Amino acid sequence: MPKMKTHSSLKDRFKITGTGKVKRYKAYKNHLLSSKSARQKRVLGTNPVMHPGDVRRLKQQLANIK
Repeated sequence: MPKMKTHSSLKDRFKITGTGKVKRYKAYKNHLLSSKSARQKRVLGTNPVMHPGDVRRLKQQLANIK
């Protein structure tokens, strides 16, 4: 049986913490930032932990990321 490969597009979009939780990035923080308020940019800069129901779907594709 061949090895499971990590889904390449997910490698940079998600980070796994030391305790095994998955952190994600928020949308709308890449360009056109001059029209957004400082508060909106500050809130978008945080990386929230993903919901456990969504993490279950990603575990197989993120198998090789530590």
